[in-house]
Amino acid sequence: MTMKILILQDDFPPQSFGGAGIIAFNLAKSFQEKGHSVSVVTTVQSKIDEGEIEYEGLKIFRIYSKYNGRLRAYISLYNPQTIKKVKKIFDKIKPDVVHAHNIHYHLSYYCLKLAKKSGAKVFLTAHDVMLFHYGKLVECVNPKELSCPTKFNYKISAWKQIKKFRKRYNPFRNLIIRHYLKYANKIFTVSGALKEALKQNGIKNTEIVYNGINTEDWQVAPQVIGEFKKKYNLIGKKVVLSGGRLSDAKGGTKALEMLAQIVKKVPNIVLLVAGNIDGHVRVMKKQAKILNIEQNLIFTDWINREEIKIAYAVSDVVLVPSVCFDSFPTINLEAMASMKPVVATCYGGTPEIVIDNATGYIVNPVYPDMIAGKILDLINNPQKAKAFGKAGYERVSKEFSLEKSVKEYLDKFVKLL
Repeated sequence: MTMKILILQDDFPPQSFGGAGIIAFNLAKSFQEKGHSVSVVTTVQSKIDEGEIEYEGLKIFRIYSKYNGRLRAYISLYNPQTIKKVKKIFDKIKPDVVHAHNIHYHLSYYCLKLAKKSGAKVFLTAHDVMLFHYGKLVECVNPKELSCPTKFNYKISAWKQIKKFRKRYNPFRNLIIRHYLKYANKIFTVSGALKEALKQNGIKNTEIVYNGINTEDWQVAPQVIGEFKKKYNLIGKKVVLSGGRLSDAKGGTKALEMLAQIVKKVPNIVLLVAGNIDGHVRVMKKQAKILNIEQNLIFTDWINREEIKIAYAVSDVVLVPSVCFDSFPTINLEAMASMKPVVATCYGGTPEIVIDNATGYIVNPVYPDMIAGKILDLINNPQKAKAFGKAGYERVSKEFSLEKSVKEYLDKFVKLL
């Protein structure tokens, strides 16, 4: 059965390569390869970039949207900059299926209502906690808990959010989001942890579909590894890789505390952070100077997707130290596809991917000693690290392949058509 599928995603390649955007892109390409007609609606923050383009065979409609982020709790519900244009695209495409991903910044939740009115079956993949929260969910983290908990309280009261977000708080936001969610035939969550978090906050009609990855895309030619090591001064170094923005919630502070401990025993170790140099990086550099580990901290700044693959290839261990609810960090899949052991957070969906003491270690990132101990174990036992990497590759190939994820989505689309 051939379907007309319309993807909604706030940011999308080639303009942006964020986590949810990459997931949506890989799904869109795969749906199209399966013979379906696929179009994408996304947003851009420059009027010059607005308009219809074709990228890797996909028809992409780009809508301009830009506003003061302080208004997000209101504009995310109904964005007057995008709504009329989205409706015109619905009228033009007449999709059978509308598959929304992150629409909580620019496209807005009102698009779910428009999608339903267009006659399409409507699906939403939740990649994070924004359906009930305003940012990073840190309230589930107990700073006094040094073990790895398995049960969490994700229920966030209105009062807690008022105290934290103050003038950005909209008392009607969550109620209106739940109203718009009624237009979705099904809400997919990218992990069991996210499904539970939504349930505790009154959001049901959910089903888990894990993100997938094509392991063949993560193999790197040996000749480029040496060039990368030379470029970032990694020759002769033990490399711990972390990707993305290492804010406090993402574990930046704890990662540096861990690094300061390991340097005493492994002086040639470096923490390689692959991501844009921003305010969080400047904070980390200041802290590294205080801890006297400046020479052990390396930032790549922005690198393209091919260079990211090389970054995994040169690493000895991949670190995912989020001190917040992290729904399903793609870095885990990428590390395992690259045959690297992972030392990763117990918060969020990571324990559903990484098997403790088999493909890596699950740690409580609140406790830098625990992180340091596990990384040292892998650095000092290269055969164990290699075995973990191999087991991780086998696991991601079997349980988290892109092919498996695509099949699950398409089967569920067809079932409800």
